[in-house]
Amino acid sequence: MVEDRWEIVLLTKQIRILIPVNEEHKRTLRRKIASYHSLGKHLRPDLLTNAYVRNAENNKKGVGCIMSTNLKSYVPQETQIQHDTGVDESLNPKTEEGRTVSPLNYIFMWVGDGVNLGNMTLGASMIVAGIATLNIFQTFVAAIMAIGIISTVFALNDRLGYRTGIPYVVQLRMSFGLKGSVISSLMRGIPAIVWYGFQSWIGGTALNEIAKIITGGAFDNVAICFVVLQLVQIGLSLYGFHAIKWVETLASIVIVLALLYVFGVLLTSHSEVIAEKWVHAEGSWGLPFFALIMMFMGNYAAIFLSAADYSRELKSGISDAKRGFLYFLPILIAYGLTLAIGGMLASATGINNPVKAFAVVVDNSYITLFVSAFIVLGAVAVNMVANIIPPTYVITLLTKMKYKPAVTITGLLAFCSFPWVLVQDSSAKGLGIFILIYSAFLGPIVSILLVEYYILRKQKVNVADLYREDGPFAGYNPAAVLALLIGAGAAFMKVELAWIIGVFVAGIAYLLLMKFAFKDSKFKKGTIFEK
Repeated sequence: MVEDRWEIVLLTKQIRILIPVNEEHKRTLRRKIASYHSLGKHLRPDLLTNAYVRNAENNKKGVGCIMSTNLKSYVPQETQIQHDTGVDESLNPKTEEGRTVSPLNYIFMWVGDGVNLGNMTLGASMIVAGIATLNIFQTFVAAIMAIGIISTVFALNDRLGYRTGIPYVVQLRMSFGLKGSVISSLMRGIPAIVWYGFQSWIGGTALNEIAKIITGGAFDNVAICFVVLQLVQIGLSLYGFHAIKWVETLASIVIVLALLYVFGVLLTSHSEVIAEKWVHAEGSWGLPFFALIMMFMGNYAAIFLSAADYSRELKSGISDAKRGFLYFLPILIAYGLTLAIGGMLASATGINNPVKAFAVVVDNSYITLFVSAFIVLGAVAVNMVANIIPPTYVITLLTKMKYKPAVTITGLLAFCSFPWVLVQDSSAKGLGIFILIYSAFLGPIVSILLVEYYILRKQKVNVADLYREDGPFAGYNPAAVLALLIGAGAAFMKVELAWIIGVFVAGIAYLLLMKFAFKDSKFKKGTIFEK
């Protein structure tokens, strides 16, 4: 008869549990683990594998067994989390088994995200009424500086999501609390919905070019094409993040090849006017130069803010430095190509809408059809990665909806973003203004999250507590909310430099508020300021 007793021994990154081999006793132990509040929430009983037999009394092989699991991704018990809060399973921490994105897939994902008409329009925005505000050298220096900062912030902010598997909306609770995270998550969700609508409008414009070629000019209605493309994307998004992974990999390769062709056409047929209006332009190393860096930063501000939404899908075992490279390389390739082509198109045609400029430059209906088709595919790909998942998680969190209804609502809301106002034929200034305004809020949020995780908590967070409605992160953290408002207020004093101002001011304000204000705040528990 096996004695019914058990013990738990904690080791570095490993948990070993001594239990009897009897199946009934195993089931009993699993129930005890699930109810053992001080430790059980960090255990996954169903992950207890690699068993070998050992006697419980004298360590000889025989009547007992030790089961161990290496907790590489530090994932808390999903079942316990779901029962505690009732959150949809899409918000639960990703286990190692649930991560299906390889490093190569990750690179292609960010190439597909970066090679889009939004970034191309940003390049076109350097040409206003036929006059370049920056020359080509200044433009690319600004771009490289921005990409270096973007990659660094990405690698820093994705670490918690990569290690624990939690999404961005749950990460926010660490600083803002369960109620406070509502405000900050909306600030991420709303810009994503606007970008969703904008990318769909650009894709709809390309779809309209295809329809005009096929019908010989009989059909010409961008609005109808926009609606059709949006409905198609809603249908695709119902299948989740992985539905488009391989499509996006293919799309990124083909789009790059198509754009290289356009690049060659521009160099051979329009080099003189491009050189006159962009290459040899006087430009500026002053405010316009730094404003472009901020627009680049703002363009990615929403994405690297929710870096956890992407890193949680990435397979484990990749260092911080390697993950930084997985951001830097594809963004450099994508940005360099799209920025150059956007500026060259605007210089050659005087049109800031890249799709319409394509139709003018590429005087071949078959090539125009080919390029337009992959512009449509690219718009769908970037929306699936960057603009659909984050706001869907926000809606799921706030309404307790399941994933599919939430993602449908996200698509319908994108109809209301009025993307045709942001980019017109004569100017893309509206897009730049929109980026600068929302980055004034997103810069402070990412700063608060980084200060919290790296300085205040020294990278030690009880993930299970983030899911407990009655836990230490319940309510809202007044220090975080106030720091956000202070940072955003300072950013609006010079909107051209909004992101960088917001980052520094909010980070310093949050550190000081956590140290000196709200002395009885429960959010100080687990930080360096805990009494």
